[in-house]
Amino acid sequence: MMYSARLLPAVILACLPAAAAGLDGAPTLPHKLVPDWAQLPDGWNLGEASGVSVDKLDNVWVFNRGAHPVVQFDKTGRFLRAWKEVPVISSHGIKVDPRGDVWLVDVKGHSILKFTSSGKLRMVIANAGRGPGNNDDRYSFNQPTGLSFKPNGDFYVSDGYGNSRIVQYTANGEYVRHWGKKGTGNSEFDIAHDVALDKTGRVYVADRTNERIQVFDADGKFLTKWSGFGAPWGLAYAEKENALYMCDGNNNRVVKLNLDGQVQGVLGGFGKAPGKFDFAHHMAVDSEGSLYVVEIKNWRVQKFSR
Repeated sequence: MMYSARLLPAVILACLPAAAAGLDGAPTLPHKLVPDWAQLPDGWNLGEASGVSVDKLDNVWVFNRGAHPVVQFDKTGRFLRAWKEVPVISSHGIKVDPRGDVWLVDVKGHSILKFTSSGKLRMVIANAGRGPGNNDDRYSFNQPTGLSFKPNGDFYVSDGYGNSRIVQYTANGEYVRHWGKKGTGNSEFDIAHDVALDKTGRVYVADRTNERIQVFDADGKFLTKWSGFGAPWGLAYAEKENALYMCDGNNNRVVKLNLDGQVQGVLGGFGKAPGKFDFAHHMAVDSEGSLYVVEIKNWRVQKFSR
């Protein structure tokens, strides 16, 4: 297979062991923990925190498996709101689209749901009865995990545990295409656990169990793959830095990558104390470059500022 000169370093990097890829010698990211950032009302707690997203005002939305599944904070951690009724079975990914609507991924309900910022349901993509779909289905999923938006509102869904594929839709929820299946080859996935887009429209897929990121053009054509830096669980593109941040859930850390797949820095490690992670599941980046990381086992969201 032919590769462009720009992608050659990433292809070579994908074949190297972790130490050779520079992970062991990578610098610590400059981000510092903001202690006790999330200011929940008295008596409230998050459950298993699975997803986080930042809107255009830098408000932070957390999706969790607790009594209040969708919670919104401002960038200082001040509690803004929680939705009273959220028709989901088990939270996974969350994303605020370019228009300000909030999309939820219900992994056990095999559903994608679109809400206004006040919590009014606008769209559901799912089977009747919310049962699992198969790899050829256009409007249903099998344990979906995440989604990511183009500037015009079109979006890609990582469909996830069961189907191991990516599905593309228009902003109005009309099916465009899908690609991928269970496997270890190019354009195959073993748990497509998240998806992110850069400013050129390239599509990055967190191929979790295969411990790699696969890169595609906007139409799903395979471009390259990166590995040697752990298991990608969550992805977040930082446009100002033109870089990709990754939650490595296996090693409980955040890894920063340039768009040739080279490690630029590492943050965190296993632990229960503030600043550490236990099942770092997903993350988001705000306009100031601050990182927000949610954890399954520590039931929390943490902010790290630059």
